[in-house]
Amino acid sequence: MRKLFGTDGIRAVAGEAPLDRKTIFAVGVALAHHVAKAGEQPKIILGMDTRESSEWIAATITAGLRKGGATVESAGVITTPAIAFLTRSHGFSAGIVISASHNPWQDNGIKVFGPDGYKLPDATELAIEDEIFRQLATNHVETADDAAAPAVEESDRAEYVRSLLAAVDGLSLDGKRIVIDCANGAASSVAPQLFAGLGGEVRIRNASPDGRNINVDCGATKPEVVAKYVLEDKADIGITFDGDADRAMFADENGRVINGDAVMLLAARDLQERGLLHENTVVATTMSNMGLEAALKRSGIRMLRAPVGDKYVLQQMQETKASLGGEQSGHILFTGRSTTGDGLLTALLLLDIVHRSGKSLAGLAADLKTFPQVIVNVKVREKKPLESIHTVATAIQDAEKALLDSGRVVIRYSGTEALARVMIEAEDETVMRHHADAIANAIRAELGV
Repeated sequence: MRKLFGTDGIRAVAGEAPLDRKTIFAVGVALAHHVAKAGEQPKIILGMDTRESSEWIAATITAGLRKGGATVESAGVITTPAIAFLTRSHGFSAGIVISASHNPWQDNGIKVFGPDGYKLPDATELAIEDEIFRQLATNHVETADDAAAPAVEESDRAEYVRSLLAAVDGLSLDGKRIVIDCANGAASSVAPQLFAGLGGEVRIRNASPDGRNINVDCGATKPEVVAKYVLEDKADIGITFDGDADRAMFADENGRVINGDAVMLLAARDLQERGLLHENTVVATTMSNMGLEAALKRSGIRMLRAPVGDKYVLQQMQETKASLGGEQSGHILFTGRSTTGDGLLTALLLLDIVHRSGKSLAGLAADLKTFPQVIVNVKVREKKPLESIHTVATAIQDAEKALLDSGRVVIRYSGTEALARVMIEAEDETVMRHHADAIANAIRAELGV
């Protein structure tokens, strides 16, 4: 069982275990050892988001990497998928991103990509964890209080932007007004440069990070904000990213939020029309709405469900050779385009679909009729198996019986936060909310903070 790595790397409050200086240093040493090939010095590329803690964490893990025998290059403030791309295209032994994605500014994290640009397999993360704990147990781990992050290689960002533009050759935004919310995160350093030459009128919002305003009342976790901007600016499309820009959400010209489910529907139909949707299959997750499944089925497209987490979506895509996969939250994966979710790439590809169709975003997504869905997040002090708690298990069973043929019940712990997520879909909204509250209250009574 993993103790440090969650579904998206290591994540915690910056400065507290496991993101204290000693553990971060040990992570660097262990990672350098595990990616080293016989007779070769490992080369690592490093990137970060805009949190005030990112700089010292980057410096500390750099000291550990160098202690482990690695050389380190920094791309500075840059998106998570940019590091995945650069790792693969330049033959780095690994890529590291210092980011806590959509979490509050007080949190931070460490994400790792292998030399192929993909997130590390669970078995590799477990092996790295074992060495980290062995190092910490020796009491000889340095804290690197005076460590400095490596100098930034400015050309890395420009190369990534060129790769994105190459993916949508011929895209023009002429005649369009686009609003982009950068969440005061990593997209702030890339999006203005990326969209500058695409024509149209592009309005950039929330691109002035101060170390503490990342994701604050903006970004992909609050897509209603960009939807409001669209109405205020009379824009055609709104685009919003999370803190490290590995996912994107959208708003149409009517101020309606377009989430990852709708993006998958539009992308699947576009790929199918061009004969590029392998075996007419899309991989979503347990959180995707039943309405998406129904809409895809009407187009003759099969939807598979993977566990939550884009690495698990990718795993099932690789097993089934699916061309497209993603999450309702906006992580979208395109086979052959990127090795991880990329919000900027998703935005460009969606804009390209709209451009080639000659239709509005609202028109393209009009027939996606979603079931009422509620998600209740419950803060927990520990992640005890829910089936072992009688009151919680009973509440879940009651909901499943009541919604047997008319809804879904998905209860899980977050892989990145101390939360239990209660998700229920149902045709009857009153029944849905009753059971969601019953389960959430049972969890809160037993495990709540």
